[in-house]
Amino acid sequence: MKDEHRSGCPINLTLEILGDRWSLIVIRDMMFGNRRHFRELLTKSEEGIASNILADRLKRLTEKGLITKADDPSHKQKALYSLTEMAISLVPLFAHMGAWGRRYLDVSEELSIRAQLLEEGGTDMWDAFMEELRAIHLAAPRPARSVFAELRAAYEAVVARKLSETA
Repeated sequence: MKDEHRSGCPINLTLEILGDRWSLIVIRDMMFGNRRHFRELLTKSEEGIASNILADRLKRLTEKGLITKADDPSHKQKALYSLTEMAISLVPLFAHMGAWGRRYLDVSEELSIRAQLLEEGGTDMWDAFMEELRAIHLAAPRPARSVFAELRAAYEAVVARKLSETA
């Protein structure tokens, strides 16, 4: 094990998979933005990932079992990326990271509203979101509640309010 990894520490092993600059951003965009094609991940990321870096991260995340890649049935030349249970189980980590960032960093209101809702919604909301992600990415039954829609609506409301304030 020491030959392949710096140590067997669970935090170290997690960081070896997720600790680079882009892996969590790619998973975030798939999770919260429902971006499942290469082009969407490339062009709609607020952080502006380069195409070669995105290709590398998608390959690594697939190899590590966090996402899967399949042919898109709607388009023969596109691949469809899906989160695995391993990635979906990161929802609580994202919620805690978002809460920490809101507490200690100079975040924007529109990009932090989802983190605020997840923090306020707690484990019940996280569980409901993970259930919905399983429906989207793993073909599980669709739940009655759409946390994804709640998060998107809150984001859109903040963006609309800010636009009206500047008009």
